[in-house]
Amino acid sequence: MSGGQALLLAGSGMLAGVAEALVSQGWHVVLPSRRYSPIPAPETKPGIAALRALRPPGHTRQGDRSQGDWEQGDWEQGDRKQGRAIWVQASWDSPWELARKAEAELSGQADLLVSWVHSQYRPSVMRAVEPLLAADAPVVEVSTIGQLGPPDQPEPSLGTHRTQVVLLGLVSETDSGRALGQDEIISGVRAAVCRALSGQPASVHQIGRLRPMLR
Repeated sequence: MSGGQALLLAGSGMLAGVAEALVSQGWHVVLPSRRYSPIPAPETKPGIAALRALRPPGHTRQGDRSQGDWEQGDWEQGDRKQGRAIWVQASWDSPWELARKAEAELSGQADLLVSWVHSQYRPSVMRAVEPLLAADAPVVEVSTIGQLGPPDQPEPSLGTHRTQVVLLGLVSETDSGRALGQDEIISGVRAAVCRALSGQPASVHQIGRLRPMLR
């Protein structure tokens, strides 16, 4: 599925790789978070990077932005197939304000929710954004194993939506001597998004190991 609307809930930049992938497929992505984190994207016009480099810092002319240069609440009207990423300033401890701001940037209901919210705020945030989702919108919910309890008994926050649960371990799958890396996390979450959008049933997947293997 391409060209839909997605709501991504995560700390600043934590799911940037997922947002980038969706934008490249023509998705309109709304990213509420406390701080702005640009989404990398390829240049859309030859020579645009050189033109931007000649301007004073902070000066960006409307219509010359790449897909990753959008500021709060800013979506240039144009070819929807190119995809857009929109950041809105919001805080987990103000879930209803977050939902109101996100709704203002969505054109109708969202077709996908990807959530990586701390357990302290997750219930209230998920309740607040649930009305923004289409009835058949799938959910990808990311959490550490410790936050959701035993890995064989995770409970999705939105039981009425088909959910791909992604459990994060502590150490890398390929190297038990190092912590689970951001690249591994993004790869796993992107795979979960693919499962969600292809209509696969709800499932639970673990990325990384809970603790280093004893030798």
